[in-house]
Amino acid sequence: MNARPHPLPPVTLVLGGVRSGKSLYAEGLVEAHAGEGGKGLYLATAEAGDKEMAARIEEHKKRRGDAWETIEEPLDIRGVLADHARPETPVLVDCLTLWLSNVMAAGRDVDGEIGDLVETLGGIPGPVVLVSNEVGTGIVPDNALARSYMDHAGRMNQAVAAKAQRVVMMTAGLAQTLKDEK
Repeated sequence: MNARPHPLPPVTLVLGGVRSGKSLYAEGLVEAHAGEGGKGLYLATAEAGDKEMAARIEEHKKRRGDAWETIEEPLDIRGVLADHARPETPVLVDCLTLWLSNVMAAGRDVDGEIGDLVETLGGIPGPVVLVSNEVGTGIVPDNALARSYMDHAGRMNQAVAAKAQRVVMMTAGLAQTLKDEK
């Protein structure tokens, strides 16, 4: 059994803007919890819809290396969490805002999906770290779809943060703990 010098709470939310360091920080949390020789499960929600996104996905894969098992699932993150989360296998979901855009593009009930995810987080048998973009600090978009996305993302982040025991905000590679229930 691996020593776990940095125990994770059941649910950790890592928020931040684009290129804020949130994924790298979240990966570090999971790797520290898994310990030497342990593996984390990387639940990737992104789909490579164009060359630029494919390059981003490839960059993340190279950075992770062999210390991770990766499951790519754009929609059914609840199912993957239910099937794969274990006390000895921390799960990293990267990222919730891409998942949200996938849910919206699929025409699913966004509020229902978010509610189901939050409910699922209460019963996961192992630690989960969720990465999400903070999209509400910029300019209000000029079109209804973008405003709807921003509103859903804000409500989703609030709901997940309320369920999480730890919430961290990343800015310029620096972590600020917003919530830490011990």
